[in-house]
Amino acid sequence: MRYPLLCITAIWLLAGLSDAQTQSQPPAQPKPREELTPDQIIQRFASKEEAFYEAWRQYTYVQSAEIRIVSVDGVPQNERMTLVYQVVFNDDGSRELQLVRSSGQLRTVFFTPEDKQAIQDINPFALTKNELPLYNLKYEGKEKADELDCYVFSVSPRSTKAGKLYFKGRIWVDDRDLQVVKTVGQPVPQTSENQFPDFETIRQMIDNKYWFPVWTHADSKLKFTDKEVRIEETITYGDYKRFGSKATILFPGQK
Repeated sequence: MRYPLLCITAIWLLAGLSDAQTQSQPPAQPKPREELTPDQIIQRFASKEEAFYEAWRQYTYVQSAEIRIVSVDGVPQNERMTLVYQVVFNDDGSRELQLVRSSGQLRTVFFTPEDKQAIQDINPFALTKNELPLYNLKYEGKEKADELDCYVFSVSPRSTKAGKLYFKGRIWVDDRDLQVVKTVGQPVPQTSENQFPDFETIRQMIDNKYWFPVWTHADSKLKFTDKEVRIEETITYGDYKRFGSKATILFPGQK
């Protein structure tokens, strides 16, 4: 079947007009990001922290802590100790953090049970919904952390109980995923004979889903009653592997 010449010309004109209209339309603008109040940000990242913590406890990994005494009262020292832990799962599915290697020795200070607790529980700090009521949070504004735009909050315990360590410092929350990507602070309470350095913990995305701790560093001067000790600590977390469980951890809103 043939179309008359006038019909063909009209079709071309209409097609050209449609193209011109399409080209003249401005490109679609991305939807504006939802404006959240500090309380909304806190509730959302606390939900993500809950999911992160539950997932983290389903992974095996190796945690290596190197503790070095840099100086005592300004005099250089050469003391260091390395502790390597590995998370393993027993036959009954229970999780255990085992010391697999220890080398070196500290003579200037004692490595206390509280130091062990700080390395294992406070440095990989997770502000879950269960922990949230224990802390005061204050919104400090926005800053960049490793090229990520972040909300920054100061965190301090509402009160402290004997035998338990708490976190005091600041956290950085990615403004897109609303997940904690960085923490800077120290364990509290401290005493004149049991002190902890300020530490910085960096998280990275593991398995394209969870922001897990990968590196912690501290370099502080601790003032005891009889001496001032500069101590440096570096903790690394690596070889993350999901334990062979059928359980699936989902973030809120995921199916």
